[in-house]
Amino acid sequence: MKKITSVLPLAFSLSLCLITIIGTLFSGAAQITANFDGSDFSAGAFPLKNSTAVKPFAPTVEPPKTETQTQTEATVPVLADPSDAIGKIYEQFLSPYGQKLNYGGVYIKNSSGLSVDIKAELETALSFKMNKTSEPEVLIVHTHSTESYMSEDRDFYTAADTPRNDDDNKNVVLVGEKLASVLSEGGITVLHDKTHHDSPSYNQSYSRAKTTITEYLKKYPSIKVVVDIHRDSIAMDGSAKCKPTREINGKKAAQVMLVVGSQSGSVTDFPNWKQNFRLALRFQQTMEAMYPGLARAMLLCSRKYNTNLTNGSLLLEIGTDSNTLEEAVYSAELAGNALLGVLNTLK
Repeated sequence: MKKITSVLPLAFSLSLCLITIIGTLFSGAAQITANFDGSDFSAGAFPLKNSTAVKPFAPTVEPPKTETQTQTEATVPVLADPSDAIGKIYEQFLSPYGQKLNYGGVYIKNSSGLSVDIKAELETALSFKMNKTSEPEVLIVHTHSTESYMSEDRDFYTAADTPRNDDDNKNVVLVGEKLASVLSEGGITVLHDKTHHDSPSYNQSYSRAKTTITEYLKKYPSIKVVVDIHRDSIAMDGSAKCKPTREINGKKAAQVMLVVGSQSGSVTDFPNWKQNFRLALRFQQTMEAMYPGLARAMLLCSRKYNTNLTNGSLLLEIGTDSNTLEEAVYSAELAGNALLGVLNTLK
């Protein structure tokens, strides 16, 4: 009897330890899962530069996994010193799938106040055809040409990680070059304008870009599609930033977002906006079909952003200032494949 009672305290202690360890593991897993949700918490008005609080965790609905969504991890040495950090970078997938306005793989964040029928617009023919001749049919421009990216993949940024760079090998112009090359290799004649409309002065960037686009349209009336490529920026609480990514074919891609202006609110001189909208819908739908989750929800807003100059204008945000240049260039390749697929149907 004495032997049995001497063992009981030890058994009781071991049981308490085991319970504590299990509880800690479950608590840690819950904390990791609940840090951030999968919704797009960026501001509703373009450009998306406003600070927004992180929402509590909420499960998001995603499409079935495909072969394009394999997960891989690569260890790359970080060159920046963490002690120089001035803010955190939180990488996450900004799910479009929670948007109420959606149809056929198209998900829209509607801040325009307009009522739109995605199905009807998708079924309406576009006002132009692609001829695939030696004459240029696509123009790529950059209203904010010096918008740049992170030089390496890490979870913090420093004062040296400036959001603008005049070097076209380090800014959004290089991203546009990748999109242009994909379209060119697919048989589309493309012009890529590399004018720095936002340097040395950021003010009046859109006015200067309008002059550039108008001159190209006058010189080359064969141009059907004008793509203005930007880089977004998503602020979180405090000094933190969001880095939107999606794994595509085992490689990390910066998520992209289409911004579509409309004749609504104070905008009254944009009667052809639905022509652009129909092209954007086909582009978004094709990206989702080819690369699920690459595109964030499309933003439909009360703006023009020079998209009133043609019936085939697209404004495309590729990544944010927290994405790496490599991730953005890869996204331009994928988006280029999708756009090429759309243009090939317009014969």
